[in-house]
Amino acid sequence: MERQSAYTNLAKWFEYLNDDCDYENWSQSLTAKLSAFPLETGIDIGCGGGWFTRAFQKAGYKMTGLDKSVEMLAYAQQAALQAGVRSEYVLGDIAAVKLPKRFDFATAINDCINYIPKNKLDSAFKNVAGALKKGGIFLFDISSPRKFEEKIANTVSVDDRADVTYLAFNRVEADVATLDVTLFIKEQNGSYTRLDETHTQYVYTAEEIADALQRNGFTLLETAGHLGEDIKTADRISFLAQKGGRQ
Repeated sequence: MERQSAYTNLAKWFEYLNDDCDYENWSQSLTAKLSAFPLETGIDIGCGGGWFTRAFQKAGYKMTGLDKSVEMLAYAQQAALQAGVRSEYVLGDIAAVKLPKRFDFATAINDCINYIPKNKLDSAFKNVAGALKKGGIFLFDISSPRKFEEKIANTVSVDDRADVTYLAFNRVEADVATLDVTLFIKEQNGSYTRLDETHTQYVYTAEEIADALQRNGFTLLETAGHLGEDIKTADRISFLAQKGGRQ
């Protein structure tokens, strides 16, 4: 069976299968960080199904969601419509696209940066800077090297539910992680449809991220473990940066 690119099949199931990641608390924590600055407009880079885009819009920000997956954007637009939330959604890859307008802040939540190849990180951060007004805020995260080394490398992830079964066969070689994902979708007649896709992520250290931010015009304001966790043992590391900012 032919394997599709990342999120071709997973898009409609992604938020459902990630319902254990405490989206509510996570989005509230992010909104609290943003509230320390005078911000009105934001772009949610790698918005995926749009959970955080919707959360920020509900918090009072005027949001635009950006993603390079057609399927993810279709889901995001439908979910926003159902929730009565009006955000703009744009198809594009932040490592390749220069946005036509500028925003007060940008976010890139839940592994977006890990999907950017090492040789394109500078282009991505340069384009983020170009999409921000002077003094604009960039809030984002990465999965930590420890997570890749101890929880992803040479493992199989399984989530078996009544309507869908998720399998991911994971391997990490040097700083590249490959996740071969298989979904078994239960149909109304009781049969199952198998769908396959491959995800490629890149392992970044906090130091690599900090250096790339500095090279592309940002001042790093904060590096922290996810939701207050110890940064040394956290599965996720968050970054708060400012375009220009204090030197």
